Amino acid sequence: MYFKNKTVLITGASRGIGKAIALKLASEGANIVIAAKSTSEDGRLGGTIFATAKEVESAGGKALPVFCDIRDEQLIREVMEKTADKFGPLDILINNASAINLSNTVQMEAKRFDLIFDINVRGTFMVTKLAHPLLKASANPHILTLSPPLDMNMKWFKSHLAYTLTKYNMTLMAKAWAEEFKNEGIASNTLWPATTIATAAVRNLLGGEELIRRSRKPEIMADAAFYILQKDSGTNTGNTYLDEEVLREAGVTNLDHYAITPGGALQRDLFL
Repeated sequence: MYFKNKTVLITGASRGIGKAIALKLASEGANIVIAAKSTSEDGRLGGTIFATAKEVESAGGKALPVFCDIRDEQLIREVMEKTADKFGPLDILINNASAINLSNTVQMEAKRFDLIFDINVRGTFMVTKLAHPLLKASANPHILTLSPPLDMNMKWFKSHLAYTLTKYNMTLMAKAWAEEFKNEGIASNTLWPATTIATAAVRNLLGGEELIRRSRKPEIMADAAFYILQKDSGTNTGNTYLDEEVLREAGVTNLDHYAITPGGALQRDLFL
């Protein structure tokens, strides 16, 4: 198993796509650092770092659940210290934690604006900055950021400017890190779904059960990450991947089993 004893830090891994990636890599023997805020069950969202840790261990991996709000630099530092103490070098960083708010300019409250920028932009930046020393010690280090390909068509900005800015900032940072860390052999790529994914955010904030029925399971993103993270970090960097393109390149041609409603219509993702 390629990922056996490799250490993977995933922000926001208590649910959704982050959790799906954690379980996929755990099934291949990885050590999973679950860095997220959820320490008690929330009925609307589901999942805690401790529940995910149990599932990781049941899947065949080793788990380190650590409370972390990525808006807090000291908490990020503690995550890195605990990771190093328990597992040593860090092989993979998954920048998954993100906040969504689709308000337009007039509707967006200052505190909501600050929240999504603090998590999506500043938080992603600080996690990567503080993970860098641990990644340098890996033989095949990867940073994978869950953010969309860049497209400057104003249709992606006009309805939810603030959110688009934060997600595009994540992609810009990821592409910049590919250049900044190239001489150190640290890969930096992005991954984004071609369709909506059945997560709590989609259910609660976007379209409810109707949109869930037209979505795919988080496992499609986990399987795509599985293939990306095996590539040579020295040469495979600076890419903006879509999940279904990665899978087709890997020889997976039938994606029906990922659909919540097999054979049903799928909703193209927000930024595509």
